[in-house]
Amino acid sequence: MQLGMIGLGRMGGNMVSRLLGGGHKIVVFDPNPEAMQPLVKLGATSATSVPQLVNGLKAPRIAWVMVPSGQATEMTIETLAGEMSAGDIVIDGGNSNYRDSIRHAAALAQKGVTMLDVGTSGGIWGLKEGYCLTIGGDRAAFKKLEPVFRTLAPANGGYGYVGPSGAGHFVKMVHNGIEYGLMESYAEGLELLAAKKEFQLDLGQISEIWRHGSVVRSWLLDLIAEALKENPDLEGISAYVEDSGEGRWTAKEAIELGVPLPVITQALEARFRSRQEQPLAARLLAVLRQKFGGHSVKKPD
Repeated sequence: MQLGMIGLGRMGGNMVSRLLGGGHKIVVFDPNPEAMQPLVKLGATSATSVPQLVNGLKAPRIAWVMVPSGQATEMTIETLAGEMSAGDIVIDGGNSNYRDSIRHAAALAQKGVTMLDVGTSGGIWGLKEGYCLTIGGDRAAFKKLEPVFRTLAPANGGYGYVGPSGAGHFVKMVHNGIEYGLMESYAEGLELLAAKKEFQLDLGQISEIWRHGSVVRSWLLDLIAEALKENPDLEGISAYVEDSGEGRWTAKEAIELGVPLPVITQALEARFRSRQEQPLAARLLAVLRQKFGGHSVKKPD
């Protein structure tokens, strides 16, 4: 099939490579011309703008948006809305909020343009291993584009239609929330092992043992074992953990639906705490202990 890919970052560029390898014809655009060059060498056609990309596609046209969520996605879909025609299909494969995806689909539908929201997971390993895709929107559009999804996904599956507009990104949002919880659990457990100094436990060795036959084995554990093999003491790594938004959206949705998510919420809050130096809450606790019990207060270094 022929389609356009807008956004050639860590995910988009590798997705184009995988699609080209599967025999699809791809027109690419990225604000950074250098991002397009290696893909052109692989057989892609480059465009200098989103309108030129659309004009380079045969009707009915398919444009896949793979840019950061928020303003970048808003601007790109707005541009596509002005360029595409009835029967065309827009795919948002970024980490957009599912509510935005519902709104975009409704706006595009007024022009007869269909939108699919595709939760895309796989990171930098997706080129080799394939991408996990949860797809929301029009079922007929999904069936039409299934050869594209099949090429991107792992050989044994890993993609599927999950529901109406917004469902694909909603499922991806929860997926990322679960990811927060899993990562935090591994991190806490390994920190407890490291704290038992008298055993002199080798965290890399233990992670490697757990990878085989253990009920906690997973790809995340594989990555932990690899990281600890490369850098056993995690030298040069700051204890500062960012979040990309999906964990916050998951927690907010849980509040609105009245669904308790203690693990995911605590994992999100642990990331917030990792960015604080001398947090006010902890200093206030120290002062309160001094006030009511005469306990000593440790001065900062």
